[in-house]
Amino acid sequence: MEDKITITHTCLIEQGKAILNGQEIYSAAAKDTDGFLLSLYQHLGIKYPKFYKMDNLSKLGFLAGEMVLGNLSLTNTYKSEDISIVLYNANSSLDTDVRYFNTVKEMASPALFVYTLPNILIGELCIRHKINGENLFFIQEKFNASDLHHYVEYLLHENITQACLCGWVDCFGDQYKACLMWVEKKGEGQPFSPDTINKIYNQGNG
Repeated sequence: MEDKITITHTCLIEQGKAILNGQEIYSAAAKDTDGFLLSLYQHLGIKYPKFYKMDNLSKLGFLAGEMVLGNLSLTNTYKSEDISIVLYNANSSLDTDVRYFNTVKEMASPALFVYTLPNILIGELCIRHKINGENLFFIQEKFNASDLHHYVEYLLHENITQACLCGWVDCFGDQYKACLMWVEKKGEGQPFSPDTINKIYNQGNG
């Protein structure tokens, strides 16, 4: 019998709100990205000094990853090489690129230069959660649930991976949005389909 692919955990962070598995767990008045990400980090009670060195794209993805994976004990369930990450966004690491460019006018900041690639975020997630499987970061103009569904379903159906953290993590200036899903072959949870993915992505608009 073919394994049933489902979404078992979700997270949405956007414009002052954090939603875990459909329930709002935090909101803040802070409108700027830096202030909100720091307040969410403190609210979640995470102790990870490297967080303060990350750029905002990595902070956003790191926090979303903590919300989805923080209590799952991944390596007790899966081999590290059987867990994958597939992410998408529209602005790559442009937010940090602009900040870095502005520092070049006076003295270039090596701290910013470290984060001038979007897949640095995936590296942070892999190190934190001991993930050694397939990992990809796609850049596309708009969120496309069908593309995400097609690629992740392929990885799972072909047994390239057994579980996948996937979704959208985008940040530019004071516009930011992270929508992550934990997808497994467990037969429990929400069906892994473009319709469900779109519903999760848009749940903050209500």
